[in-house]
Amino acid sequence: MRYLFQGDSITDCKRENHENPYATGCGYVRLLEAELTAKGCCEVMNCGISGSKVTNLLARWKVDCLNLRPDILTILIGVNDVWHELKKQSGVSPALFEEVYRILLRESRETLPEARMILMGAYVIRGSATDPDWETFWREVKIRRDITCGLAEEFQLDYIDLQQAFDRAQQEFPTKQWTVDGIHPTAAGHWLIAQAWKSCIE
Repeated sequence: MRYLFQGDSITDCKRENHENPYATGCGYVRLLEAELTAKGCCEVMNCGISGSKVTNLLARWKVDCLNLRPDILTILIGVNDVWHELKKQSGVSPALFEEVYRILLRESRETLPEARMILMGAYVIRGSATDPDWETFWREVKIRRDITCGLAEEFQLDYIDLQQAFDRAQQEFPTKQWTVDGIHPTAAGHWLIAQAWKSCIE
């Protein structure tokens, strides 16, 4: 069984070599790799790259996804499509986000018809990176999260609502327990993502 995780810095999480898909970083993918490989023979790959938007995924999809032929593909993307627009006007509009994401899913379905695909919805919570533009951040990330959920329904794929997971977690412990800046998870935040993924798989 071959697992592939795709996304941005949340998935990347300090991978030491972006040319090596078996460099899994130190985040939720690493946590899942430990558990999955302890249960049997499988491969866990991480092709997340910090700073990625959905358009960056498209540019490298053939090499970093289709050619690797995963049995289970997981995608987490969307927050940079908003954040980069707020920081330097280089984001991705909702319409383009949906169009490009649909292309990724269509190409994956056609090339890997037997693969199981899991879409994780982008999340955002209060923190040093999000507070200055909180209302816009929240609104725009929600738009892209809703698009992701809609695409999961359209393609009949699994969907994980990470926003819901983080919202529930904040009812138990303060925000700083789960995120460094409102976007990037702490160790506990990565554990939370891993638990949500496991619940979906199981």
